[in-house]
Order: sequence, then C-alpha cells, then structure tokens
Amino acid sequence: MKLKGFMSAMALATLPMAMSNAFAADAPPLTEDERAQAKQIYFERCAGCHGVLRKGATGKNLEPHWAKTLADGTKMEGGTLKLGTDRLEKIIAYGTDGGMVNYDDILTKEEINLMARYIQQTPDVPPEFSLKDMKDSWKLIVPVDKRPTKQLNKINLKNVFAITLRDAGKLALVDGDTHKIWKVLDTGYAVHISRLSASGRYVYTVGRDGLTTIIDMWFEEPTTVASVRLGSDARSVDVSKFKGFEDKYLIGGTYWPPQYSIMDGETLEPIKIVSTRGQTVDGEYHPEPRVASIVASTTKPEWVVNVKETGQILLVDYSDIKNLKSTAIESAKFLHDGGWDGSKRYFMVAANASNKVAAVDTKTGKLAALVDTAKIPHPGRGANFVHPQFGPVWSTGHLGADVVSLISTPSEESKYAKYKGNNWKVVQELKMPGAGNLFVKTHPKSKHFWADAPMNPEREIAESVYVFDMNDLNKPPVQLNVAKDSGLPETTAIRRAVQPEYNVAGNEVWISLWGGKKDQSAIVIYDDKTLKVKKVITDPSIVTPTGKFNVFNTMHDVY
Repeated sequence: MKLKGFMSAMALATLPMAMSNAFAADAPPLTEDERAQAKQIYFERCAGCHGVLRKGATGKNLEPHWAKTLADGTKMEGGTLKLGTDRLEKIIAYGTDGGMVNYDDILTKEEINLMARYIQQTPDVPPEFSLKDMKDSWKLIVPVDKRPTKQLNKINLKNVFAITLRDAGKLALVDGDTHKIWKVLDTGYAVHISRLSASGRYVYTVGRDGLTTIIDMWFEEPTTVASVRLGSDARSVDVSKFKGFEDKYLIGGTYWPPQYSIMDGETLEPIKIVSTRGQTVDGEYHPEPRVASIVASTTKPEWVVNVKETGQILLVDYSDIKNLKSTAIESAKFLHDGGWDGSKRYFMVAANASNKVAAVDTKTGKLAALVDTAKIPHPGRGANFVHPQFGPVWSTGHLGADVVSLISTPSEESKYAKYKGNNWKVVQELKMPGAGNLFVKTHPKSKHFWADAPMNPEREIAESVYVFDMNDLNKPPVQLNVAKDSGLPETTAIRRAVQPEYNVAGNEVWISLWGGKKDQSAIVIYDDKTLKVKKVITDPSIVTPTGKFNVFNTMHDVY
C-alpha cells in the first residue's frame, strides 16, 4: 500500500482493514458509514491508550471478549460485549477513577453511543507499512544544498516555542522574547512531540498520523524542508546526538505498525525499519508492542527506545547502521514516557500499568532499578531538582493518584554522597488536589515546581495548575486557575490546562489552555517569580494547543 503526501485524521478511517467476523453476530449493528466514523474517532481519541488492536496498555483491554490465566492459575474473562452498550456509554461519558477522562464534553451523545457499539465489534487491523512504503511517501522539498548557509532572520532561536495545535494538524512557532507568533505550519495530525537538531536549527515533528517533518528555522520564515510517513500512527522521534554523529540520523517510533525506522537526519530519506514484535517480560508473544518514547544519549552513539507492551527497553547503537546492534533490557509493562535524571546518565521511564518507574544506566547498559510508585505514573519527561532534605531527585506525576512522586537519584558529586542511601526510593509524595496529572516541570533557576491535572474530571482542577515552593515542599501548592486567568469567556466544555514549559531564562512558564476545536484556546504565560499572568496569546490560529517545546530546554534536556 502506498501513502503519499500529508494524511489527515480522516485517513485512518479510509484505510483498508483486515477484519474478522468473530463475535460480530453478538455485537450491536453498525452501518458502513457509522463504522468509518467510529474508526476515525477511535484513532483520534482512543488508540493511544487502548491500542489499535484494543488489547490495552495505559487504558483497559477493549476487545469484545478476552480471557487470561493468572500466575496462580485463576482464569479470568471479560470484554466489551459482557459490559454492554449502556455500561460502556457511562464509562465513555463520565470517565473512570483509573485515569480515563470524561468524554461527555468532547463527544456528542450520538457519538458516545456509536463508540459504545463500535468497541463491541471485532477490532479492525490496519495494513503493514514497509520500507518501500516509506520511500514512496518521502518528500525532499528543499535539498540541503538549497538551504541557507547562515541564519537569515533575527529571531532568538534558543527561546522559540514549538506548540502543537492538535486538532488543526499544525505547529505554531512562537518567539519567546516577544510572545508573538512567528509562523504556523502544516504538520501531521496531533503532533505528539517536537524535537530539536543538535545545532538547534531544525525542528522535527511527528504526528499521530505517522507523518514526520523537518522545519528549517534558518530561513527568513520557518520552512518545511522534508517529510516522510513512518506508518499510520506514531509518537516519537529523536536525532543522533553523540559527537561526530550530530544530526546524521533520525529515528522514529510507531504505534502502528509496531516498529522503529531510521532515516537520514537532514533529508528524512528512509534507511532501515526494525520490528518490535516479540515476547513480553512475562514471556508471552505480543502482536502490537508499540514504540512509546525515544531519547538520544550524548555519552554513547545510542538511542534509548522504550517498547510499551513488551516492557523491553532497547539501547540501539547507531555507530554502524548496516550492522545495527541493540541491547534489550527487561523492565516492566507498559512503558510510556520519561526523561533523563539530573546527571544525564540514567533514563527514567514510567511503566504505568505496573505502577513503577524503570531506571536505565546508559553507562553500563543495564537496568539500575525498578521503583514502585503510586497508580499510573505519567511523567512527561519528568523534572529534576535538588531536594533540601533528600538531595537530587527526579519526579513524576500520576494519572491514577493524587500525588507527585519524588525519586532519589544517584550523583557522582561528592557533596551528594550522604544521600546515597535514599537512591531509587520515593522519598516524598507531594499532595495534589486530585488525580489526572500529565506533566511536571521545574528549572535550574527557579524555586518553583509546577504540575498540571488536565485529565481530572472536575472542571476547576482540570482548568488549573499547581505550583509548589521548593524551599518548603510540605506547604500545599498554589492553585492557578488558568482558564479564569486567560480572560476568555466560560464555555460548556472543559478547557484543560496542560504542560507547563519554561522559557530559556527560566523566569516564565507557558501553559496551554486546551479548549474544544470550535472554542477559543490560549497560551497563558506566567511570571515564575510572582505567579502573575504576564501575557495571554489568544490568536484565532491557536486551535487546541497541547504540547509546547522550548528550543533550548528541549535541546539540552532541561526539565
């Protein structure tokens, strides 16, 4: 199958699917038009947590019928058919205590009913995606020798913010010095992350429709210079950062098909695809082990590739692409996102179904620790700081618990030797007003620690962020109601405050106020010292903003 050019969110609904008729006779009927509409909604809203094949990960298994045998021999059965349409409608509409958001302000009653019926059908299976398919989709829009040899604009690139405009399928580049929108560019649907080249010149994006782009910021206006499709659903990219390999390669991981791809770092020309299908840490074969997150090491020519369903962490050595070497480290299920500790030696990744954080020692190539945490850790990239009582810590929030966990991390600096006994333990839990956190953030120049709670079903909690004083972490956090601070009129739908992100100086914190596609959203900028609103960006082009990535902080893993 060949996919050329840009794919909208509608595209997955039109892909040919392999379908089984198992259990179909027991499922509520769907017309072909309803099935196409439901496929689109499932791709946009559900597949990320529940999987394309609906076998579950962060979210529950949504197959019509499932059965498993526990280690003690107990046999369990369940499935969406057993729950039935009425019960499924309530779950979709009102969410669950386990971290699923309510959809009654996102989907109509008719759409909720449609999805309740759709997930009782046998899952549709998208087609595979080969290296030839990648090459057919590849577009080199501006060859390297036609690009600028120096920066042609006067923008302070270190302080540019790349902001995902989720439902618009666009990326806004905003000048962090002036708070003005520099350029809005077309990208893949729902860009999941933006990553930066080692030089800070290129922005790499990857969308949930599998499209990857390179944006060159040396032009007078930012320009997309290449694009390629990795598959039909993707989440993660990163460049090669080790000395001598800077930006030589780009790696991209997909949710479907379950594989990672290696491309030329400046042109995106496809080079190699590697499947991640295989055995889980429990010894069972899994047909859909998705690549959840990828980071690049600066101490070795390696990428850290986290495979969600298998619980395997891969250290991929790119020093010889033709004879690619990969070390598989067993951890726990289901791997999701994470970031470097303060030393940049240990990569910390959430195994959210196991309520653990895995720490990988990239120096030795071995698992350093599995740390028990509260329910469903979701760190984003986490946050590092020196705790006044426990020394260096890395932190994660939780989708399913009302705390932020602070984990003690090792340091080779002699002044922190006295904290060694705390290493790889949760040394403190910061109390939040409720569960549903997605991102935590701080900065080396700040005394504040910020946490959001956009997945909480309560409006006031979801529309606010919470700021802890790192000089006294026993104090309750300050609540900042971002929706009210935006000055925008109130809407029926919840506008979720999501992902605090610092500017390069560490004195401003940018928050996305994520409203509905037809509602005005905003970027609300706070003074980190006073916690007062400094600027609100409410341009009509700011549609459903979610993730934000400051160029300098993303390049240097400052969080």
